[in-house]
This record gives sequence, structure tokens and C-alpha cells, in this order.
Amino acid sequence: MMADPRITVVTPSLNQGRFLEETILSVLGQEYPNLEYIVLDGGSTDGSVEVIRKYEGHLAYWVSEKDQGQAAAINQGFARATGEILAWLNSDDTYLPGTLAHIAATLDPTRADILFGNCRHLAASETYGSDVRRKHGAMNLALADYIIQPSTFWTRKAWDATGPLDESLVFAFDWDWFIRARTAGVALRPDDRYLAVYRMHGEHKSGTGGERRRKELAEIYRRHSGPRYEELFTRCCARRSAINAVRTWLGRARLSRFEGAVLKIAFPALFRGFEGNEIKDIVTML
Repeated sequence: MMADPRITVVTPSLNQGRFLEETILSVLGQEYPNLEYIVLDGGSTDGSVEVIRKYEGHLAYWVSEKDQGQAAAINQGFARATGEILAWLNSDDTYLPGTLAHIAATLDPTRADILFGNCRHLAASETYGSDVRRKHGAMNLALADYIIQPSTFWTRKAWDATGPLDESLVFAFDWDWFIRARTAGVALRPDDRYLAVYRMHGEHKSGTGGERRRKELAEIYRRHSGPRYEELFTRCCARRSAINAVRTWLGRARLSRFEGAVLKIAFPALFRGFEGNEIKDIVTML
């Protein structure tokens, strides 16, 4: 592999000024010698521009103007990118020390590969980690999004093979892109190292999407798994509270490994005709 391949990181942002500086510093603080860092602000009014200007001497490009949404901003950034390795880091997430050096030493730019590592989830009342290698071996990506976006990097060849993000999507364009990449023959490579911190907060997009997010996830099921799974996900959403109550009980009893089988017994009409592993995957998306 080439020494110090160029890594392009794109940060899209909109009114995330209270987190943005920490995000920028987590990228620049890598002190990676061949970094191309692009920040695309969607016209923030909360002081984000002042934060960006503090570091503009270290940025390859930045702009603050109204855009067509997060996916469009990321696509715009990658259209400018010259890196052999690509990633985006949202403006409320951060990289852990040494991440870019690890990626440069691990990801081969001559291959169409996606590397996805572990991630530390940071919430107001708790922090927890991940085990992406286990999930990769146990779960179906078309049924459950187990790839944690802030800890994910890919080669230019993988991006070119897959194409840009679907700008019609708001909540699931990363999941859609990962599935499309796999379909295009891109190799998915789990990595045990913790690479990033995924911040969960009151304004977190996935947690505030409501019905619009549900419809979008149902669309992803329709596209990549078919109407049967789209319908099952929709019906599960209607029973979300009851399903999650069972899942919570199983977790406290340390019986989560039996989740699919128990849910099938508890909701026989809902899950008739589906395998336990399929059930377990789909309910993680509720």
C-alpha cells in the first residue's frame, strides 16, 4: 500500500455550533500528514461560521450556504475530494485519537473496500460500545443497519463502484449506500478498533424523525428486501411498545440471544412465516 494515502474527510453541518469545534479538532488533531478536510455548512445562524473561520487555514475547502440537505452536501464534498480514502463525519460526532493513521495502515486504496470499526456511543446518561465484527457475522445488512457511520471509511474505488448518496433520503441514506455498495461487489471489512464517538442528544436526527423516518426505513426495506419485509417492518412499528417491552425484559434477563424465537412465540400472527434471525434483525430498526 502507498505510504500516507490521501484521506478526505467531509463534515456536513447545520446549526451544530455547540458541537462543531470539537468535531473539527478531532479531525485536525489526528495530525495526519495527507489530510484533505472539507466542511460544508448549510447556512447556519448559530455561530457555526465563526467556528469554521477559526480553522479555515487548515481546511481544503469550506462554504456556508443553503443546500439541498445533508446527503446533497456530502455528495458535493466528495465531488471535490481528491483522496484515495473517503469518509464523512457529522458535526456532532468525533474521531478517536489515531484513527486516520490506523485507516491509512489498514485500508488498501487499490481495492474497492469499506472498513467499518467499532464506535463509542455517547448519551446523556450512559456510554456504550459496539461489536461490529460479531454483528457482521450474525446479521443481514439488508434487514438491519449494523454499520456505524462515523467509524466507517472506504476507498475511492468503492465510492466510484457504488455511486453517490441518494439525495431523496434524509434518515437512511447511509444504510441505503452500504447496501448498494455490497450489491456492487464492494467488500465490507469489520475492524475491531474503536474509531469514533457517536453523540446521542435531544436534537439527534435519528431520534427525532418520527413518522417520516419510519416511512423512509420502510422504503429501504422495499428497495432492497421486497414488499414482504416492508410490510413486516411497518406492522412491527405499530406494535413497537409491546415488542420493545419484551426485548427490554430479555436484555435484563441476559436472554437476548433468544430474542427472535421469543418474539415469534409472543406475537405469532405478526411473525408467522419469518425466521428468528430475520425477526431479531428487523426489530433492531424500531
